[in-house]
Amino acid sequence: MKKRILLIIVIALLIFTLTGCIPGDGTYTADKPAGFLWGIWHGWISPVSLIIGLFDKNIRVYEAVNTGWWYDFGFYIAIISGFGSLSLSRNKRSKKDD
Repeated sequence: MKKRILLIIVIALLIFTLTGCIPGDGTYTADKPAGFLWGIWHGWISPVSLIIGLFDKNIRVYEAVNTGWWYDFGFYIAIISGFGSLSLSRNKRSKKDD
């Protein structure tokens, strides 16, 4: 039980640390827009961005200043893939139940 609680705490801290590159934080400009890889990253952290966006009106799920189609492509790849490792944990559980 203690290992599970410690793991949850570590994951939560890791998520909040890695969200330093969250969409809408003012990092991207017209001269330096978010690209394909940032689209993937923003797609993976979109659930966290949504929660933070409830408390900070500047934070968005999607970066408005982006390179266009390539950013969109990366963003939707991450969304469809199940937010990264979340989909891997679902697959492991379903295999154990079989």
